[in-house]
Amino acid sequence: MRVIVADDDLFTRQGVVRLLEQSDVDVVAQAEDLASLLRHVHLARPDAVVVDIRMPPTHTDEGLLAAQKIKAEHPAVGVLVLSHYVEPSYAFRLLHEQTEGVGYLLKERVFDAANLIDALRRLVEGETVVDPTIVSQLIGRRRRLDPLAELTAREREVLALVAEGLSNSAIAARLFVTERTVEAHVTQILSKLGLDTDRDSHRRVLAVLAYLRAG
Repeated sequence: MRVIVADDDLFTRQGVVRLLEQSDVDVVAQAEDLASLLRHVHLARPDAVVVDIRMPPTHTDEGLLAAQKIKAEHPAVGVLVLSHYVEPSYAFRLLHEQTEGVGYLLKERVFDAANLIDALRRLVEGETVVDPTIVSQLIGRRRRLDPLAELTAREREVLALVAEGLSNSAIAARLFVTERTVEAHVTQILSKLGLDTDRDSHRRVLAVLAYLRAG
């Protein structure tokens, strides 16, 4: 896997680079601002990019802008956006503007090499990655009329994994059940929540997240 790492904080950038290289990932370039990142992507054509959400020049949403531009010009490149804080609105914006191969994780999570490599692998394969902390907050929100109350404990567990972007096969492996069992749970969940049972994984994630945010 060939990856570019972009972060204006040298310590953080080198930490991510070190983790990747220790996992036999080829870091083909590093960038400290939006302009240099886009230039490196154009020249190196990596498999994936790891980018901080806030970089020069404005330190606001450069990571989201990078994801938008990269996916528009190089759709096959996976983009993993990192943030220090739980910002669901940014995660929703990222996912609504892109199709697939994009992810949003908290920085603290990627300093576990297994999490980082798994996220990048999924993005390169065209999947969606959403930080479990965001999903947990959305599922745990208080609602006056809470349709989630109709879900069984197992269905709530499956719902959280769907929202994180995991495929049925990945959910089955995580829960040590068959894929057919997961498919049955997902069908029940979407039916109880009144959501379209679209099999497209990206639209499924967006539907679940949009439902959780609106409730």
